[in-house]
Amino acid sequence: MSESIDKDLIRQLLDGTISDDDVQRLQRMPYKDADRFWQYLEVLQDSVPWDEKILLRLNDHLYVVRDKSGNRIVKCDCGHEYGDYRINWKLQSLVRVRKTLDEFKQVYSPEPACPEPEWQEIREFYCPNCVAQLAVEVVPPGYPIVFEMLPDLDRFYRDFLGKPLEDESSNWYEDRSEDLLAKWGQEVK
Repeated sequence: MSESIDKDLIRQLLDGTISDDDVQRLQRMPYKDADRFWQYLEVLQDSVPWDEKILLRLNDHLYVVRDKSGNRIVKCDCGHEYGDYRINWKLQSLVRVRKTLDEFKQVYSPEPACPEPEWQEIREFYCPNCVAQLAVEVVPPGYPIVFEMLPDLDRFYRDFLGKPLEDESSNWYEDRSEDLLAKWGQEVK
């Protein structure tokens, strides 16, 4: 039998206001309570100003949600929609690229920790609406934008949570980023 955790403790964990004792208690639990993920989703849902159902949190500001039309999209906590979750959301964000040692030193300290400008660049991704920083990549110049996470939501809900999504389909788990790039290519011609 597992100990049950209330939603307020999950909220404290997400807000960063949880006590050290409660953190240790959570870490030492031999098993998570069966409804922990569902409580977590409720806490997340309560924290955003919109009603679309959160299916999964991607990072501090981004979620995969089911929109009013039944589509699975990426949405920022401010309400900005990035579109189909199978398309890399970074392609729809604001991007700042740092390429010089002086630019690197603005975010890295001490200087020996800086990437080498000849070998790497720093890409910072921001929400076009609220300008929250959403991700950072340190990659070789010209490297494709990294698609960090394309979750197999159907398998996760069906096989790990035991509650299949009502719109389950094999078409949901495929990278569609190339579709957007091809569309942009046609618009340039």
